[in-house]
Amino acid sequence: MTAFDDLLAANETYARTFAYSGLTGKAARGLAVVTCMDSRIDPLGLLGLRAGDAKILRNAGARVTDDVLRTLVLAVYLLGVERVLVMPHTDCGMAKVTDPDVHALTQERGVDTRSLEFHTVPDQDAALRHDLTRIRTSPFLPPGMPIAGAIYDVHTGKLMPVEIP
Repeated sequence: MTAFDDLLAANETYARTFAYSGLTGKAARGLAVVTCMDSRIDPLGLLGLRAGDAKILRNAGARVTDDVLRTLVLAVYLLGVERVLVMPHTDCGMAKVTDPDVHALTQERGVDTRSLEFHTVPDQDAALRHDLTRIRTSPFLPPGMPIAGAIYDVHTGKLMPVEIP
């Protein structure tokens, strides 16, 4: 038995009734969602979407990193994305630590991570506003493209929109 047998067995069941072979890879609803990797978040379900509707970009803290910007450029110009929702969430582990905290934790195990930036989130509202501005002002994305931010409450399932001037 391997560490992945349960997943391979589940995939066998899933593949028997697989219904998405006709999807094109384009975002059918013209949407990209930047959200956290937190396993409590079901981005398609909470937004009323189905497979094929949106591009979902996930990372720790739902941060708009250089790689997220790169992926958004590809999503816009190749995959039909016309609008972006940045959606961090309540009770996020990235809001409970700082980069120095993470470096110290890894150092305790003999791993030096000082060359990495973890993009921890000491102020979630400020981080979200910063990330929205980063998308909005990117010279690589279409000017005026609709950008929105909302914090997802993992305890109620509700989205709390964040207004950006």
